[in-house]
Amino acid sequence: MPSLTEWKVPPAYQPRPGDYSFDLDRVLSAVVGLHSIIPPDAFSAETLGTERAGNGVLIDDGLVLTIGYLITEAEAVWLHLGDGRVVEGHAFGFDSVSGFGLVQALGHIDLEPLPLGSSAATAIGDRVVVGGAGGRTRSVASHIVAKQEYAGYWEYLLDEAVFTYPAHPNWGGTGLISARGELIGIGSLQLERERDGKAEHVNMIVPIDLLKPVLDDLRRFGKVNKPVRPWLGMQSTEIDHKVVVIGVSGRGPAAGAELKAGDVILAINGERVTSQVAFYRKLWALGPAGVDVLLTVFHDGVTFDVVLTSTDRARLLKAPRLH
Repeated sequence: MPSLTEWKVPPAYQPRPGDYSFDLDRVLSAVVGLHSIIPPDAFSAETLGTERAGNGVLIDDGLVLTIGYLITEAEAVWLHLGDGRVVEGHAFGFDSVSGFGLVQALGHIDLEPLPLGSSAATAIGDRVVVGGAGGRTRSVASHIVAKQEYAGYWEYLLDEAVFTYPAHPNWGGTGLISARGELIGIGSLQLERERDGKAEHVNMIVPIDLLKPVLDDLRRFGKVNKPVRPWLGMQSTEIDHKVVVIGVSGRGPAAGAELKAGDVILAINGERVTSQVAFYRKLWALGPAGVDVLLTVFHDGVTFDVVLTSTDRARLLKAPRLH
């Protein structure tokens, strides 16, 4: 059984019990380590790897909330508790819209779950803890420094993500804990921003309010029970008010249409796009997965139209192994 790497957050950044009105150690005990194994032939193996490690938060009896990329296509998942115990888990829920993932422990976890708070009730400047598995020495005393839209290159958009500073160095699946000792988000990324002429790292957190409307579906079906957004399998970025392709996913519609890195997306179904956010919103407004998508593309001085038949990304993923 692989063990999680030993490391510590520098003492100056660790949360101190006296600074909070809740029992810090008890709350942090609900944050567990997560280690997953993915088959080498899995669709996500090339980009995300075959062995992934991070964190998760116990939110109900044996139910652990994490960030989905840690468990996508996992054939084996282990949960590492703070006292050294390891419990096998089963990856059974994933919401591609928010990015949340759910793991069910297959053994007993005698820890108190963390109650869900309200991410909408938070404000810039609020003092928070970004909790990692292992208690105070693996957690960061942080602040909310922004609440704003976030667009990811992998066809992902949050209307309002939460950003925290200082950043947690092992951010995946960390628990964002409010001043009330409640879970208000799950760590997803570390990003760099410029402040006062210097680069600093922040964590992007998926707000917990996005979980509440879909939690019942995820527990019952392993996914959200409504039509799926169309997916093109195209990674993009925004450069000078242009949407530029930076990569395509093998077996995806964009690869089938022979789109390539460097292509510029000028329009979708005849409507001009000048931002990544606008591109995503226009794409998802066309209908559910399977809808045809007309793209106007500029490449090497030539402008042309191409039609892609969108798909449901989940069709390319391996189903979690049942126990």
